[in-house]
Amino acid sequence: MMGAVGTSSGRTDEAAPGPTEPLTAPFRPVGRIDPGRCSARALVRGDSPVATASPAQRWLLIEQPGPWGRDALAESRFDRSVAPELARRSRAEGVRLLLVRRPDERLADSGRRWAYADSRPGHEGLWWSVRSSDADLLTAPWDGSVGVRADRPIYLVCTHGGHDACCALRGRPLARAMPAPGPADVWECSHLGGDRFAANVVVLPHGFYYGQVPGDGADLVRAHELGQVALPWLRGRAGVPPAGQAAQHEARGALGLLGLDDLPVTSVEPITPPGAVVERWTVTMAGPEGDVVAAVESRPSEVADHLTCRAVHPAHSRTWHVELAGS
Repeated sequence: MMGAVGTSSGRTDEAAPGPTEPLTAPFRPVGRIDPGRCSARALVRGDSPVATASPAQRWLLIEQPGPWGRDALAESRFDRSVAPELARRSRAEGVRLLLVRRPDERLADSGRRWAYADSRPGHEGLWWSVRSSDADLLTAPWDGSVGVRADRPIYLVCTHGGHDACCALRGRPLARAMPAPGPADVWECSHLGGDRFAANVVVLPHGFYYGQVPGDGADLVRAHELGQVALPWLRGRAGVPPAGQAAQHEARGALGLLGLDDLPVTSVEPITPPGAVVERWTVTMAGPEGDVVAAVESRPSEVADHLTCRAVHPAHSRTWHVELAGS
């Protein structure tokens, strides 16, 4: 029988086959939220963030203090003559661009830092550099060949209130409180996606996405300092197809394999045509004793709702369901 991994919105979600109770975190995110806000409604509905990590595997982080508008790069203090060309380059090279800033007064100096991060398996790394002008980023190599390599995980907390109020209301308290080993390890960042799962965090360089992170995030930090994922809040690993994210989540829980590199996805084979109302895949992962195979199914939620605070029309999220072979 298939077990439900949870619910998620849009084409970026994936999970596993079968109706069961959705995964929910043991504690709720911090921050006072009006019950009509998207993140509050998602908790009431029991939406699961599983299988909603971004497809991005390469990242450009740009330190930019001050306010950010809905389009963070174009509506900030970043050089407006450079922003459009930089956005074009990031799209052309398949690099996810994020603005970052210090939480509150944590190391409040603005060093005009920037970083390139690579989340591709076997290539993981993050390198910090300093720019003399914003235009430097147009010609700087985005390949890890310049800069100082970070020697520990970096925690990016989405606080982009200009995109969705829940990101600021949930994210800022988390960013201020997160007990990372050093103050340079936690940054506020621009839009990560999945607003209704605030507070959202991505951990680089591996690219693990987390949602509905509760309290001060201490359990998440503790897990990563041990080289493990924090499964209760894990959305998935960036770059892994959604069906693979769903299968990994189910298999990690069933097999107790929490290491960052455990259960890599080796194949995702579609069974149904793309865009089918109910979609199915066979996902294969490399386990410690051989292949782990999962049947994965995704289908629309029964009820439509407003999935972001700015949404004008209700939409259906996707539910994900997984059955491991032999289970």
